[in-house]
Amino acid sequence: MAPMPSEKSETRPYHHGDLRSALLASAERTLRDRGVASLSLRELARDIGVSHAAPGRHFKDKQALLNALALDGYERLTRALDAADDPGLPLEPRFTALARAYLAFSLENAELLELMYARKHDPEASEQMAVAVGRTVGALEQIISDAQQRGEIVQGDPGRLTLALGATLHGTAMFAATDKLDPQTALDGIPELVHLLLHGLKPR
Repeated sequence: MAPMPSEKSETRPYHHGDLRSALLASAERTLRDRGVASLSLRELARDIGVSHAAPGRHFKDKQALLNALALDGYERLTRALDAADDPGLPLEPRFTALARAYLAFSLENAELLELMYARKHDPEASEQMAVAVGRTVGALEQIISDAQQRGEIVQGDPGRLTLALGATLHGTAMFAATDKLDPQTALDGIPELVHLLLHGLKPR
């Protein structure tokens, strides 16, 4: 009779070559489908067919995995905003393109975005996280600062103006993500939303 296979031999050999990427991809699927509480390094190892100890080569614990997911999210958001940005456009259409790119990312990655914000505000967030946040929030703040210098928007702390812009967009994204607003309606309403942000509600 052939010997029973050991736990080690039952574990499928890992052929993909990039364990870290595979773990992050599996983690994001779990995050999207079942939420952050369901994330487990052991379960991820089982999902992709490696030993339960293998994820430890890249992530010492769940918090390290969450940080890596958030960092990856910020990098993807930065790429989306960079692709949408055209410095040659007038301010309003430029903001509209950036706002639409942010909202599209938010609608596609609602659970990831929630994690990104949670890790951003963690007191123990790494310097790497701060740099990643700076590449997104900092870029928008610089656009506002430049517009102030050109006299296109009111003076004031660019950081506070960026916060007002971000809060409006994030609120719209959360309404859409929680079925309080139809996602396509939210996207279609971006030009009007940006117009109101730039010009206010007073009759002109």
